Formats: sequence, C-alpha cells, structure tokens
Amino acid sequence: MGSNILHEWKRLSSRLVYDFKILKVREDRVADPRDGREYPRVVIDSPDWVNVIPVTPEAKVVLIRQFRFGIWSTTLEIPGGIVERGEDPQHAASRELEEETGYRPREVVLLGSVHPNPAIQTNRAYSYLALDCEKAHAGKQDVGEDIAVELFDRSAIPNLITSGQITHALVVVAFFLERLRADARTA
Repeated sequence: MGSNILHEWKRLSSRLVYDFKILKVREDRVADPRDGREYPRVVIDSPDWVNVIPVTPEAKVVLIRQFRFGIWSTTLEIPGGIVERGEDPQHAASRELEEETGYRPREVVLLGSVHPNPAIQTNRAYSYLALDCEKAHAGKQDVGEDIAVELFDRSAIPNLITSGQITHALVVVAFFLERLRADARTA
C-alpha cells in the first residue's frame, strides 16, 4: 500500500497570462514534492460568486432564463453573480437577486459554499436561500444581460433538474445544499 501522506507542492514562479477584468488567467510553474520535477499549471483567478434560491410567500421559486455563451444556449437557473471587491457575499446575493429579477427578500440564509473547480480556479461559490421574496420592480440588469424571469412551484424543482431543464452545476449544488439543510432540520 502507498503512503497517504501528501506533500506540499512549491510554486516556483507565477506570471499573468491575460487579464479579462472579470477574471485573470495565470501560469504557475510548480515543483513536484516527491521528485522536484517542474510542471506548468494554468490557474484562473476569479472573484467569489453567489447563487440565490428565491422563494415567494406562495412557495414559488423565482428562476431566470438567459443565454450562456459557453454552451451557446439558453439556460434555466437561479439568480447569481460576482461578489464585488469588499462586498459581503450575503449582500451580493440580495443585490444580484434584485438586479436580475426585481424581487426583494425578507430574509437571506446561507446554505453553504463550494469551490467551483479547485483544479484551476481560486474562488468560492456561495449558495443562499432567499425567503418571502416580493416583486418590487422590473429589475435592473447589467449591460450585456438579457434575462427572463419565470416562477415555478417548489415541488417542480427536482423534475426540472432530473429532466435536464436545469443543467448549471452550481445551480444544482445550491438546490442540493438546500435539500441537505431541510433534511438536517427533520432528522
């Protein structure tokens, strides 16, 4: 059997490859702790993100549809976005919810956080549950956003995921974290 002890890798150098403003791509040269061999590694420095599951007093979930360039298709997902520098993630969740949908929550509860892809990304994605969301206005989308707001019964969410209508991994994680929280309350 092999050893379960992991050794710390050394970063030998780091250089900025490109700054896209919303994220930076860098290349690190690292040394394998076992034999000293050097390898290049690509790292994406990105701000933290938030996702928020908005629920109305009538138990409707506020979802959004928007075009996603990575898959060149429209997705069904929950509101979310970047945590601005110095901003509290919970505040970012409320802000993104209102900007994208026009809904304001009575309460915002942290469900948890994950590393979206620790192999190449430095950030965290925080998931929140927004309770008793009320429509305050039409929303104030960022330049370059084209978002449609749709309401779904809470009971429809599992089918939207299992049928492939919701495919965004971090959205699925948010609903999973919500389920774990609900299960823990009833255990």
